[in-house]
Amino acid sequence: MTVIPVIDLMHGQVVRAAGGLRSTYRPIVSGLCGSSDPLTVARILCDHCEADRLYIADLDALQGGLPQLEVLRRLMQALPGIECWLDAGFTDEGDVARVIKPLAECGARVAPVFGSESLRSTRTLAARSEAVPGAAHREPILSLDRRGAERLDPAGCWESPSLWPRRVIVMTLERVGSGAGPDLDLIRALRGRSPHTELIGAGGVRHPADLDSAREAGAAAWLVASALHDGQLPRQSLRQPRPTPRQV
Repeated sequence: MTVIPVIDLMHGQVVRAAGGLRSTYRPIVSGLCGSSDPLTVARILCDHCEADRLYIADLDALQGGLPQLEVLRRLMQALPGIECWLDAGFTDEGDVARVIKPLAECGARVAPVFGSESLRSTRTLAARSEAVPGAAHREPILSLDRRGAERLDPAGCWESPSLWPRRVIVMTLERVGSGAGPDLDLIRALRGRSPHTELIGAGGVRHPADLDSAREAGAAAWLVASALHDGQLPRQSLRQPRPTPRQV
């Protein structure tokens, strides 16, 4: 199971996400990083996980503010070997171009994340091959966003699997930072609907056994933050192969 570290950026700092209630987020207090500085946190998390991908949520942009372009530019330029998956509340192709183009021009390896909570129309998914100016090989990623039983999906992305890109994040916001465990039933259900999609889970991972269970359910990777900061996924647990859990 691939662990993709996450940083949530708000007002230029890394914050601790919990339950998708963004107004309550505060600067991260981390036993692993000892800092809320974005570059410090990103470097330590990527090194800890031996990651070649980093998920970045620009919470200023997601809440209707301006993207944190200068922070993002410095961060991505300092991580030349890392592909950055960026969710900046993209509503359409124009939003993508305004944010991704200046980052790509600086040499950043950045792939836009289309969050279902933000997209205005599935037309953006249909046009995704043209949605990354200057970096067409950075294929966009769809995030299917949900809080509890509510799908955050004004455009109808959840019901349009024929338009899903190769990589789809399953974002269960109520489980983010909760320690409630991953939603494996949802992963299984989406695997059944779209067997060839690469599913990346998000939310709820507590320990290495959760990652094993998520792999068995059909996830190819998982986005993780809190369990890393809290020491629940030590370095050795991410690098040593573990036996496949028995099916019961």
